[in-house]
Amino acid sequence: MPILYPAASDATLIAAFLAGDQPAFEILLVRYKDRIFTSIYLLVKERNLAEDLFQDCFLKILRTLREGRYDEQGKFLPWALRVAHNLCMDHFRRTRTHATVYCGDDQVLDHLTGSSVPELRLEKQQTESGIHALIGQLPEEQQKVVILRIYGELSFKEIAEETGVSINTALGRMRYALINLRKLMETDLVGIL
Repeated sequence: MPILYPAASDATLIAAFLAGDQPAFEILLVRYKDRIFTSIYLLVKERNLAEDLFQDCFLKILRTLREGRYDEQGKFLPWALRVAHNLCMDHFRRTRTHATVYCGDDQVLDHLTGSSVPELRLEKQQTESGIHALIGQLPEEQQKVVILRIYGELSFKEIAEETGVSINTALGRMRYALINLRKLMETDLVGIL
């Protein structure tokens, strides 16, 4: 028996869809499309790209449901938002270009660079070199945490393991690094003015 009422719970709609009721999935789509699309759009900031990723998101959700890999825990929307977020991150990873960042004598990590417009590329390079110079003025343990977190995109747990400290120490180093970077930027701005 098809479920044709929008007040059904997510779990009920998913179960109905898996039992062959296609309109049940359409109700889920209508229920969450705006929130999921908005979350994608806020990340990519380009409407056409957001629409493409939104379609990819729901195709992936459909595929996961049909393959029985969705673990129902009453949390369809958070799961769907996580799928959307992961697709956006995958897109960014595929489209970015890499340049090797050096800090002191050690090769560090790759980070985002590149622009098709020469003036913008030059401006971006100057900004990046200014940021690298500021990071280079930090104490070594703070430099490591900033580089691993921002350029390496590591979690604080991974940073703690990589640097051999506790998570709280890694968090503290990041906090002090941000405070110090803010002070250094303010000093540089005062020097310019």
